[in-house]
Amino acid sequence: MLSTIATVLAGLIGAGVIFMGAHFFWAPHSAAGFGIPGTPTEDPGFRAWLSVKAMRDIVAGVLILIVLVGGTTHLLGWIMLAAAVIPVGDAVIVLRSKGPKATAYGVHAATAAVMLVIGALLLIA
Repeated sequence: MLSTIATVLAGLIGAGVIFMGAHFFWAPHSAAGFGIPGTPTEDPGFRAWLSVKAMRDIVAGVLILIVLVGGTTHLLGWIMLAAAVIPVGDAVIVLRSKGPKATAYGVHAATAAVMLVIGALLLIA
C-alpha cells in the first residue's frame, strides 16, 4: 500500500516537472515565479536560458516516468533521491540571487523534502 502511494506520488512529481518545463516554453514571463528577482524575460538571451531550464525539467520528468513504468520500485526510489538534488540546487540559486526565502524554502526546499520522503518510502517498500 505504501509503495503504491509513493509510486503514484513519484508519477505526479514526474508529470508536474514536465508541465513546469513546458510552461517555461509557452509562458517565459512566469520565470519570475522561480524566485530569482529581476528576471529579464523580454531579453532573447535570457529566454534562451529559460529554454535550457525548460528542457532540463521536461527530460527530468520523462526520466522519472520511464523508470516508473519500466523499472523497479527500488530503482525508482534511488532516482527520486538523486533527482531531489535539482530542487535543492534551485533553492540555493534563489537564495544566492537574493530571491525570496519563502520561494527558496516553501517551493524548492519543500519539493526536495517531498522527493526525499518519496524516495525513502520506495526504498523501504
